[in-house]
Amino acid sequence: MTQAPAATKAARRQHDREIIALAVPAFGALVAEPLFVMADSAIVGHLGTAQLAGLGVASALLTTAVSVFVFLAYATTAAVARRVGAGDLQAAIRQGMDGIWLALLLGAAVIAVVLPAAPSIVELFGASDTAAPFAITYLRISSLGIPAMLVVLASTGVLRGLQDTKTPLYVAIGGFVANGVLNVALVYGAGLGIAGSAWGTVIAQCAMAAVYLFVVVRGAKSHGASLRPDAAGIRACAQAGAPLLVRTLSLRAILMIATAVAARLGDADVAAHQIILSLWSLLAFALDAIAIAGQAIIGRYLGANDPQGARDVCRRMVQWGIASGVALGVLVVLARPLFIPLFSSDSVVQDAALPALVVVAISQPICGIVYVLDGVLMGAGDGPYLAWAMLATLAVFAPVALLVPTLGGGLTAVWAAMALMMAVRMVTLWLRTRSGHWIVTGATR
Repeated sequence: MTQAPAATKAARRQHDREIIALAVPAFGALVAEPLFVMADSAIVGHLGTAQLAGLGVASALLTTAVSVFVFLAYATTAAVARRVGAGDLQAAIRQGMDGIWLALLLGAAVIAVVLPAAPSIVELFGASDTAAPFAITYLRISSLGIPAMLVVLASTGVLRGLQDTKTPLYVAIGGFVANGVLNVALVYGAGLGIAGSAWGTVIAQCAMAAVYLFVVVRGAKSHGASLRPDAAGIRACAQAGAPLLVRTLSLRAILMIATAVAARLGDADVAAHQIILSLWSLLAFALDAIAIAGQAIIGRYLGANDPQGARDVCRRMVQWGIASGVALGVLVVLARPLFIPLFSSDSVVQDAALPALVVVAISQPICGIVYVLDGVLMGAGDGPYLAWAMLATLAVFAPVALLVPTLGGGLTAVWAAMALMMAVRMVTLWLRTRSGHWIVTGATR
């Protein structure tokens, strides 16, 4: 076998070091985020079933509302990384400040909607009469922290664009610990019940946002970047984020359709579906960490007018995605007998979940490619293509998934449709990266 030239090996090692340095802390920060909800659930669960049910409804609404605006992180990462690559740190941080101002405006708009409409929103989502008051209380108080949550998203994008994923990890860990301590103190110590849990989360989120703002503002001052809101810059951030919003909404629609179809199959199937979906989300965090590294690195290479470097690192990250997907798939197969009993002792639920998990395991290498290429195109600022590609994927997935109850196959068929969805995404993303149209160099796209 012919050995690769020394220069090629050195470049590959450099890419590996960059990917690991950014992806590992990013994974830690991603995993820390859902722990907020888990901690709240563990603490509130001891108050009673109605309180826990109310928290479940309210937290699902809040999670959905915040996830819709994840483009604040993605678009900001790409834009800031380009300017870092171009060697203009002042403009990079200025771009980041525009994203933060947009986050504050969006957060204020969400509060204006949620506070008066909380009872109607909770009723729409089918909360019971006993759970609804607790859901309304939690939703109204927690909505006050949404601007802070969105600032955290935008600021995370700024730091990722600056090639820093360690600070978000430290902030996420600190926020998780503070949230747990505050929840216990306010729920039980102060006797505030579910309202104490909501206030604890709001305080923790505001503290995280304050730390991020301190870091970003310090960087802005050191590089002479203005902190004032710039209407043109904020509009540019919104325009860059709009296609990613379409992409995110399309993906949320796919997940909602899958859950709705599983619900039509019966209680055991929807219970098994929720177990598998939780695992699928955890696996996605691992693969998304590589995608986040891709956003930051690709943006930097394109900003530095180095298209070949962008192609090389894209190729290497795809290899990482495939290898990670294979490893995760094998792990899922080996852990199947241990994982499912953690969530349900019902043999019917277990029997429904086991074959579907095999489908999930087999699809992991495909998922690895999808997440990496998604990150590459985000880093390149290729949002419009990502929006159209996801809409096309939704158009393929929806009819296939909706036919499952008619054609049969149960939950395994639902997850086969999910695997098809990922395969369609892989094809659309691969065609784009192969075309080279995503490669646009310079400080701005």
